[in-house]
Amino acid sequence: MAREILKKARKEAGMTQLQMADKLEIGLRYYQNIEAGDRTGDFAIWDTLEDITGIHQRKLREIS
Repeated sequence: MAREILKKARKEAGMTQLQMADKLEIGLRYYQNIEAGDRTGDFAIWDTLEDITGIHQRKLREIS
């Protein structure tokens, strides 16, 4: 199970997982766990992800 919408949004923003982690000021492994659906992350992370991708964080947090 993974957050496919988040992964797709990151790719559409032209960013690698490392670039996204750097933008969020978190470690790569932490970001990978968020994208994989293994970690939730805090509200500040999701607010920033929403700003970067332009997609509401409720949608980004969906696990498929």
